[in-house]
Amino acid sequence: MAEATPSLSDLDDRSRAIFRRLVETYLETGEPVGSRTISRMPEQDLSAATIRNVMQDLELMGLLGSPHVSAGRVPTQIGLRLFIDGVLEIGDIDAEERATIDRTLASEDDSLGDVLDQAGAMLSGLSQCASLIFAPRQDAPVRHLEFVPISGDQVLAILVTEDGHVENRIFSSPPGLTPSAMQEAANFLSARLRGRTIADARELVARQIAAHRTELDGLAATLVERGIALWDGGDGAERLIVRGRANLLEESPEAVDLERMRRLFDDLEKKRDLAHLLELAESGRGVRVFIGSENKLFSMSGSSLVISPYKDRNQRVIGAIGVIGPTRLNYGRIVPIVDYTARLVGRVVSGRSG
Repeated sequence: MAEATPSLSDLDDRSRAIFRRLVETYLETGEPVGSRTISRMPEQDLSAATIRNVMQDLELMGLLGSPHVSAGRVPTQIGLRLFIDGVLEIGDIDAEERATIDRTLASEDDSLGDVLDQAGAMLSGLSQCASLIFAPRQDAPVRHLEFVPISGDQVLAILVTEDGHVENRIFSSPPGLTPSAMQEAANFLSARLRGRTIADARELVARQIAAHRTELDGLAATLVERGIALWDGGDGAERLIVRGRANLLEESPEAVDLERMRRLFDDLEKKRDLAHLLELAESGRGVRVFIGSENKLFSMSGSSLVISPYKDRNQRVIGAIGVIGPTRLNYGRIVPIVDYTARLVGRVVSGRSG
């Protein structure tokens, strides 16, 4: 039978105070914290020996661990979860940081993609972590779609929506595709997409392809199917913006587990299971924090994910924004930054789609 997870009610006032000071010191320094360090803190009237005994009790409860042969302790994943859920105080966002976010998202001239890219760069800079932005699915009605040959078997698909948003995709064309078949496919799609969203038109186009397959050139029909698939929501990898990967390597060399970082970089590059990323954000209100193995998407990297959904004017979740970094994040500072950025991005996206 599994042991129950410790709660704050299991700690007396003295244990709770020592636990809090130890975790706060660890998150600030990234180094194991010893009893002598805590005993020298202001307003601390306990001896190092007493503190050491309390730390041993906290370790037996699974809240602290002893790395290597160090005399100091660090919080375990269970300890960090208890700290974040029951001890951490979330303050207001710093005025200067608020101004930086406001300034970054204030431009009305840049495309939505550029704004989200700038928001990601800003967030990675403020947090000194990697930022993740799950861009909203494009729901505006389509005005025009065309295919442009690039080189060899590469084709550029250009989608223009009624609100002026332009999206490009590069993909491999069917072997032997002719310019006339490409034009036929573009005309077929444009006629059926115009005035409809991609989501609305997907089933219609599928039925129309079946009904008109004898009229469509075989290669044109294949191109139509590939063209609609580019924007049907299945290609989630195109929707994730990642910035600031290099920040994950900025810690001291001994603090960086290179194998874990390699796994994290691999996950970010391949952008696996991105639908799960949005599910994580949607399944809770406001900012959510996932520590280590709690974060199934990046569990092998031993990282923490701080993520928040952002919503449109109808309060419908349309995307997510967050940061990923080491478990010793300054949660008290980063959580309000992610929260404020997500709310502001939601307002910007809603304004662009209005």
